[in-house]
Amino acid sequence: MQAEVVQRLLALNATFYQAHARSFAETRRRPQPGVATVLKSIDPSARLLDIGCGHGVVARQLALQGHPGGYTGIDASPQLLELARQAVIQPGFAFFAADLAQPGWSDGLAPAFSVILGFAVLHHLPGNALRQRVASDLARLLDDAGRVEVSVWNFLELERLRRRVIPWDRLGLAPSEVDPGDYLLDWRQGGSGLRYVHHFLPSELAALAESAGLAASAERYADGETGRLGLYQSWAKPG
Repeated sequence: MQAEVVQRLLALNATFYQAHARSFAETRRRPQPGVATVLKSIDPSARLLDIGCGHGVVARQLALQGHPGGYTGIDASPQLLELARQAVIQPGFAFFAADLAQPGWSDGLAPAFSVILGFAVLHHLPGNALRQRVASDLARLLDDAGRVEVSVWNFLELERLRRRVIPWDRLGLAPSEVDPGDYLLDWRQGGSGLRYVHHFLPSELAALAESAGLAASAERYADGETGRLGLYQSWAKPG
């Protein structure tokens, strides 16, 4: 994918979350079942990094579970971060602005984290090169015995979501200018909008982990009316 197209898609998503932060948050008031399962498995002593923390759904659930702290949430959207800070006022919990798409996004973070959470965020990063760089950043931030828990949106599972796919010419792009698995989806809650989303195959998500020197395991589907709307994997350093 050309760098210019990558930047256009990143800008599209940034505009979406700026315009629709509150309506987006209203549709996601509690963790998805797959996310809740992961959170229940986290040791209370774990030092956590939550990339793409959004409006604080994960942080709020952890606070309700009594997690004692050591939580850092980052997101590129100032609007969503403000909602997170309003929703979660807990000692040891902190939220910072950081854009995964920008080199050096992790410069202010001190390794190593016991658990890195990346729920519903990797599919918003256009281009395999960018996704590989972010995966390598996560591996660098991870404790040797730690793990990365990721999920991506399996939206092609549902017909109603497939109907929300918009042709690329809406943005003045040809299908040949984006990668296989790239989609443009509309938004219909509290106003119209468009988002870029990449649809991952399980093997593709595992290959992304391997590109960063991590091994993927514990692959499973969860969420939605079919129980397959989210694809989950755990990544860890081999050995």
